[in-house]
Amino acid sequence: MAGTKRMQPDKGSLRKSLYNKVAHDLGQRIVRGDYKPGALLPNEAECGQIYKVSRTAVREAVKMLSAKGLIHSRPKIGSRVEPRASWNLLDRDVLGWYCATVDFQSFALDVQQIRFMIEPEAAALAAINRAPQQLLEIEAAYQAMADGVDDEAAWNAADVKFHLSILNASGNEFIPPFGSVIESLLANLFSVTVAHLRNRLKVLPQHEAILDAIRARKPDLARAAVRRLLQSTQKTIDQGGKLKSAALEPKSRQRKGLKIPARG
Repeated sequence: MAGTKRMQPDKGSLRKSLYNKVAHDLGQRIVRGDYKPGALLPNEAECGQIYKVSRTAVREAVKMLSAKGLIHSRPKIGSRVEPRASWNLLDRDVLGWYCATVDFQSFALDVQQIRFMIEPEAAALAAINRAPQQLLEIEAAYQAMADGVDDEAAWNAADVKFHLSILNASGNEFIPPFGSVIESLLANLFSVTVAHLRNRLKVLPQHEAILDAIRARKPDLARAAVRRLLQSTQKTIDQGGKLKSAALEPKSRQRKGLKIPARG
């Protein structure tokens, strides 16, 4: 149409998109092990050629990765990959890269340890401290789970929301920041465990028991209910591991009914 101005791209957004692309690719490679701790990354000029971006975009990507603890950059030396212990695994991006590369069973073990440490006590605190609006959020998440029993994606999203709402209702300011971590962990965990649940209605009452205890302001019951749910989740994880092992077992052994000894 005559007189209509053509929309110009936002240069700031474009620049951010470029350095995010570089940072995410390099970050994934570091976490995956393509670049080992102590290794030097390609310099600015080389990265610019590899990713077809300016040196400015490379510098911004380096700053981003440095802030996440993945690398340490020094003038005239370059960007060196930091030891794994220096990585900020609480960072949403780093956690996402980690979840995409680690073995699921190892990942699930770490997740469950964190959940057993945090969630039962958070639920007990929520039973004591929850505000009316926070209770409504927990109830809404539970109802979304009930409505989504036949929809894996809807169930998964509602389940994550249910657990995060409990953390937010704990009344302890240091617990909700773990929400972003647990959100990523639970999303990855549930995407696998939900696939093994033949009937989601079996675990729905376990979530309802948590909700009822928080609603009734009974911290001991809330704590115990969460522990029962986590134990149930652990059984599902263990079952998934056994199914995976059976699928990988040599066919000759499967036919003969031989068992592969478990490693101690």
